[in-house]
Parts: sequence; C-alpha cells; structure tokens
Amino acid sequence: MTPMRTPAIRIGSAEIIALPDATGPFFSPRAEAFPDATAEQWAAADRLDPGAVDADGRWLLQFRAFAIRAEQGLTVVDAGIGPADSPAASWAPVPGLLPQSLAAAGIDPDEVDTVVLTHLHTDHIGWAVVNGHNKYGETPRPDPHPYFPNAEYLLQRRELEAIDSLNPQLRGSLVEPLEATGQLRLLDGDTPLRTGRVVATPGHTPGHQSVLVEDGRDLAVVTGDLLVHAVQLLHPELAYAHEVDPEEARRSRERMLDVEAGSVLRLATPHLTEPFTSP
Repeated sequence: MTPMRTPAIRIGSAEIIALPDATGPFFSPRAEAFPDATAEQWAAADRLDPGAVDADGRWLLQFRAFAIRAEQGLTVVDAGIGPADSPAASWAPVPGLLPQSLAAAGIDPDEVDTVVLTHLHTDHIGWAVVNGHNKYGETPRPDPHPYFPNAEYLLQRRELEAIDSLNPQLRGSLVEPLEATGQLRLLDGDTPLRTGRVVATPGHTPGHQSVLVEDGRDLAVVTGDLLVHAVQLLHPELAYAHEVDPEEARRSRERMLDVEAGSVLRLATPHLTEPFTSP
C-alpha cells in the first residue's frame, strides 16, 4: 500500500499539516453554486485549479482537516466527513480516512488538546463525535463519544445558536455528547489559541470561524468554507448559493485576503485540490 501523503507547511515554529479524508463530487453543479460566475471566470479558475473538475465536468471536492503542531500544543481544525454512519453519509463519500491521515502524520488523537470546528456543516464535523468507533476507526465502543478524548472543542456561540436552522440533528449527535464530557467551549468572536488564533469569519454560516497562524509577515489561514472553490480566490466578491449571508461572507473573505504589503499569505483550504495555496 502506498503511504498516505500528509503535506505540510511551516509558519515560524508551527507546522500546519493537511489531513486528507476523502474526494468526491459536490451534490449540485458548480454553476448553480456560483450563479453569477462568468465563462471567463470559470476558465481562469480551472487554470488555477484544474483538479476541481472531474471527467464528467462535475465539481470535484477534496474533504480534509488540518492539524497545527507546535511546542505549545496540538490543534486539529475541523473533523472531516466521518465514518460510514456519520451525518454526512447522505451526500459525502463516507467513510473518510482521517484516522489513517492522523496516523500517517504521527498524531495520536489522545495527544490533541484543541479541536476548532469552523462551522456546523456535516462534512466538517464527521469525526468530532463517533458512535461505536475508537481512534483507529474500529468499532468496539457502542456509545457516542468525542473522537479526541482530551481535547477542548471550540465553536462560536453564534453557530450553536443557529443550529436548528443549520443542522438540528447535530444537537443530539454532536453538541450533547461534547457537553456531557465538558469538552465544548463556546467562543464570542476572535480568540487566542496556544498557537495562532481563531478569527470570526461569519457569512457562510452565522458563526463560521477560521484559524490564523502568523510569524512576523509570514501568515497562514486555515479557511474552513470561507473559500470552497478557486473562483472565490480569484473573485472573492462572488456569491456562493450555500452561504446564509453572502454579503457578510464576502466581507469576511476580503478581510482575510487583505494583508499588508510585504506579507506572505498562505491558505489552507479543505476543498481545493491542493491543500495549500497563495492568493
């Protein structure tokens, strides 16, 4: 078997590691997802990210999480599509491979001290709480339990308050198990982490958040769904049909892409073909 590839970049003393979980088509055509994109904009996006279109012309997504490893601690950002019985099973190519990706990166789930959930869409929380799976993806435990047993899970309070409109089933399958173990921590806006900081980037969902890691003028943003397609990188003003507030999402996107002259920005994205890219 070919060893799993877990690409990584360094920002100062921190290592940001891409953790592949799956690859599969989106559930609707990209022209419906970005109805205002022009033919010229699609052509430019395809030149930038040709792997985002499959042989049948469908929008092809990567599904990945990220780890941030530093002396101060070990953070995981998002939790992929999850096992075969995860909430994303109705549309995503479950089971995901996050357990194998963690192992390939030398990460034991027991070591992770922080999990940042960028938002409550099912392809970003799949391995956060599992039912009947241990850390290797096997099934010896019958009870729902946090996959990262020693981690604090961070979620924006605005996101939890919107759960009934986003994914009400996650109240029982995600939120309540984390509350039962005392591992859920609600945030109100930007918040420092042991390495980097959470930045509120609302719009895709009411409480969407990203993670910024910086060392001087060297910056990286783990974007969550602030960016889901290369066309948004080229044209951040374009509205995405699956944003709850496209105007707020546009402001969040433009704010994170606007860096000082002389700074180097790298983006760690869950759905683009390559995990790391620069605007």
